[in-house]
Amino acid sequence: MLQCPAGWREPFSEEELKRRVAEELALEQAKKESEKQKQLKQSKELDQESAHEQLTRAILRERISSEEERSRAKHLIKQLEEKDRVIKKQDEFYKQQLARLEERETLGGAGGSRAQRPTKGLESAEFYKVTTEQYQKATEEVEAKFKRYDFHPVCADLQAQILQCYRQHTHQTLSCSALAAQYMHCVNQAKQGTLEKGG
Repeated sequence: MLQCPAGWREPFSEEELKRRVAEELALEQAKKESEKQKQLKQSKELDQESAHEQLTRAILRERISSEEERSRAKHLIKQLEEKDRVIKKQDEFYKQQLARLEERETLGGAGGSRAQRPTKGLESAEFYKVTTEQYQKATEEVEAKFKRYDFHPVCADLQAQILQCYRQHTHQTLSCSALAAQYMHCVNQAKQGTLEKGG
């Protein structure tokens, strides 16, 4: 009987071959699945970064807009305060002038007959009345403009919640996507409301 040379192995049996092929296929499938999961993870991370960046930009835009409005309001307030100061100064000046005119009339100042004095008094009173009305009108305009620029930050509560959410979920920014969507909706509604009011 012939003996097999040393080191020689019998060919794989059909079962062994099937098992090895199945193992290779399973290994290949596992590699593909692993690669797919890796790509999904990278895609998810990119989406998270993109969402985070968009939200951050939206919040920054809103903050810049609020700062600009605040700066404009402060500038207008300064202008109105200066105008108010000038009006008060003019009012004081007119009151002093009227007091001097009335004093002259009382003392019977030089120039003009007695018949003319009541007319001068009436003119002075009329002048004071007109000046007072102008002052009152200017004061109302100042107050109206001041009230017009009284504003509050848009969607401040949601903005604070989003920032807190991002601090708590630094590497899971998609957890904050629902809040982000609410915030964007709130901002858009506020803008639409402002446009409809014409302000």
